[in-house]
Amino acid sequence: MSIKTTLAVAALGLTLAAPSLAQKKYDPGATDTEIKIGQTMPYSGPASAYGTIGKLEAAYFKRINEQGGINGRKINFISYDDGYSPPKTVEMIRKLVEQDEVLFTINTLGTPSNTAIHKYMNQKKVPHLFLATGATKWNDPKNFPWTMGFNPSYQAEAKLYANDILKKHPNAKIAILYQNDDYGKDYLKGFVDGLGDKAKSMIVAQATYEVTDPTVDSQIVTLRGSGADVFFNITTPKFAAQAIRKVADIGWKPVHYLNQVSASVGSVLTPAGLDKSQGLISMRYIKDPTDPRWTSDATMKEYFDFMKKYYPDGDPIDASNTYAYAVSQLTVQMLKQCGDNLTRENVMKQAESIKNFQIPMAEPGVIANTSPTDHEPFHTMQLVTFKGKSWEGAGEPVAVK
Repeated sequence: MSIKTTLAVAALGLTLAAPSLAQKKYDPGATDTEIKIGQTMPYSGPASAYGTIGKLEAAYFKRINEQGGINGRKINFISYDDGYSPPKTVEMIRKLVEQDEVLFTINTLGTPSNTAIHKYMNQKKVPHLFLATGATKWNDPKNFPWTMGFNPSYQAEAKLYANDILKKHPNAKIAILYQNDDYGKDYLKGFVDGLGDKAKSMIVAQATYEVTDPTVDSQIVTLRGSGADVFFNITTPKFAAQAIRKVADIGWKPVHYLNQVSASVGSVLTPAGLDKSQGLISMRYIKDPTDPRWTSDATMKEYFDFMKKYYPDGDPIDASNTYAYAVSQLTVQMLKQCGDNLTRENVMKQAESIKNFQIPMAEPGVIANTSPTDHEPFHTMQLVTFKGKSWEGAGEPVAVK
């Protein structure tokens, strides 16, 4: 499947536009009338639940076009299916850079997928921006100056859970399930580091799965047999739903921590069963569309109206969609800052110059900041517990590195 959407995008009352007589500067992918942006996304394969991210972003840019766009330029948004297969990601990214000649890429999904193109993008000096993964390696501007993540660091998130366990369950026996790749191992490292000297005594069992596995049922049964009373579930949506369901079905009742990338009520908890999801603990930094706190929130009202008009096939309570909405908002902000200097160098400079920006779809107080020495936009997270039909905050947002 290949999604290729040409979207006209121009300025929404920009205050940062360059003076009319200023010289316009362009690199491949930018002209007086167009800004070409690329992406790969798993519209098929084991992580296809995330495909909605690319579909929403295409719809968001379409709306920007209809509202006037950015500095009179159309956005030509090209999103290709990579099936969550790193070799396919390499093939599609090369096509985007060498044939389509995009100005930059945004929100390519997956740690393994982005790892496969990491060096290539930096060698080509094409901005590799707002990656849909929280791997710690994306924040390495010294060695990879053209790469920038979006999600909070997986290791920092895992440390948040480890700190909570040490505080509330100091004698816990912990079982861990994780995806056997860079994504899963990054979470695992942060968790072990967060537990510190107690990791060896507290972690009593670990199990892995491959993205090609049909289920994780057998791993859950094995982990239960360890006698663990705390479970850290490091999985992508398909396997997260399976794990939540199996934990409940076999009568295992651990304190259950679920990584944020699979905390969507729409795509994970509902398929698993909301009754089986009660008490789950996770993290948030983007507003949850199921949270009654946002019933009267202007941004959330706008989002639900947007979904009806521009993406009626999408599930409005799928957190992947509010996530994509936030990524789109940050991308538009960066392009506003670029003005008429649409070179790759300036795109990267502006990506590194996000200052105290409250993304409307981000939780209040979760502020985006970047610099030439810090390519991780967010460091603030909040623990949440699933109760009833939505996540509830547990304490104040905290900064974790």
